[in-house]
Formats: sequence, C-alpha cells, structure tokens
Amino acid sequence: MRLILLGPPGAGKGTQAQRLVQKHGIVQLSTGDLLRAAVKAGTAVGLRAKDMMERGELVPDDVVVTIVSDRIEQPDARKGFILDGFPRTVPQAVALDRMLKQKGLALDAVIELKVDGAILQQRIASRIAQAQARGEPLRSDDDPEVLKRRIGAYREQTAPLVDYYRWQGSLKSVDGMAPIPAVATAIDRALRGVPASAAKKAAKKAKPVKAKAAKGKATTGGGKRTAGVGSRTRTIAGHKAAAGARRVRG
Repeated sequence: MRLILLGPPGAGKGTQAQRLVQKHGIVQLSTGDLLRAAVKAGTAVGLRAKDMMERGELVPDDVVVTIVSDRIEQPDARKGFILDGFPRTVPQAVALDRMLKQKGLALDAVIELKVDGAILQQRIASRIAQAQARGEPLRSDDDPEVLKRRIGAYREQTAPLVDYYRWQGSLKSVDGMAPIPAVATAIDRALRGVPASAAKKAAKKAKPVKAKAAKGKATTGGGKRTAGVGSRTRTIAGHKAAAGARRVRG
C-alpha cells in the first residue's frame, strides 16, 4: 500500500503514520531523513544535495524525487510506504506521479486530516502548559508563533494538493479533530475499499481499452473498405448485365 498523509503541522500525521506502518507492514519515508541518509552514504545525488545545503540553497524537486525513487526500490519498501513531508507542492506531486508511473506504480490513497487551525493552536498551547507543569522539555514545534507560521506556509504551498488529489480521485478526507482512536478508525474505514494493488489494476484496465479502441478503428475502416468493394462489385455486375442485355437484344 502506497500512501500520502496530508494535513497541517500538529494534525497528528506522525501518530497515524506510525500506526499504519505497524498495521500494514510498510515503511514511513521522511524526505528529511532520506536526504540526510543520502548525504551520509555519499551517493551521487547525496553529494549534490550536500553541496546545495551547504550553500544554503533549497534542494530542487528532481533531486528529492531521485532520492525517493532510490529508496522505494529497497526491499523493505516493496510492500508499500507512507510519504512524510513530500510532496509539499503541486509541481512536486506531478514529479512524483511521473516517477511512479515510470516504475509501473501508483499511489493507493491520499489521506487528508482535516483540522481547524484555531483549535489546533489552542491544542498546542494546552500541550505546552501541561508539559511545563510536569517539568518536561518542550518539543521544537511547541511554540504557538512557530506553529502559526508553519500553518500559513502549509495553506499557501501544500493545501492545493487537496484539490490536485481530489481531481485524481485518490483523496480520502477524515476528521483530524476527533480523538486519536476515532481518527484511526476513520482512516481504516477510508482505506477499506482501496485495492492493495491499484497500479496493477490500472495497468490491466488500460490495455483492454487500447486494444478495443484499435480493434474498433480497424473494424470501422474495414467496414468502409468492404462497402466500397461491394459498391464496385455491384457496379461491375450491373455493367455486365447491361452488356449481356444489349447482346441479347442485338
């Protein structure tokens, strides 16, 4: 099963991704982790990414797609994967679709965790207060102002993916504001009707359609040629009959 989880920061994607990894035996792929692993391994694409990051440049989409492409070919990803942090934009989604198509693969579903931004910020503020009361260290994203900026970036760059995948017919939306067990149940319900091999099913459907179209075209053309031959045959027969009649009358 090949999935993408969509939702703003704090929506609970990480929690649900971990549960899906355990439930379906698939791997969670974080583009940040993949980039760091490629750099550490010293691969060609990793060295290219390293040079860009050291110069403070953003790693271009084609580099990220190449790293994802290499990763999903590894044995532990054969049963499927969940993409975390990618794609972030529609152009990245288009590049991802192109890469998967070249491999004969396709996404099985895109799960959107729908949340209310204002309530989400209240949740973070409450979590911060509870952590401080227990004397626990705060997470890096436990900052209302940081969260506000990240949600703004999500709405501007990543939210358009919802319409992109809805148009493709792969989007499944669930209420991310519900309790964690309820969200998990909703995701399972959304995935229940998703075939485990969407890519193979799509490929099987595509071939008969093409063959049928080609056959239909040939039949139509043949029909026209046959009609033409029949017309010429009838015309020749008519001329012979007329000639025979003239000879009889003569």
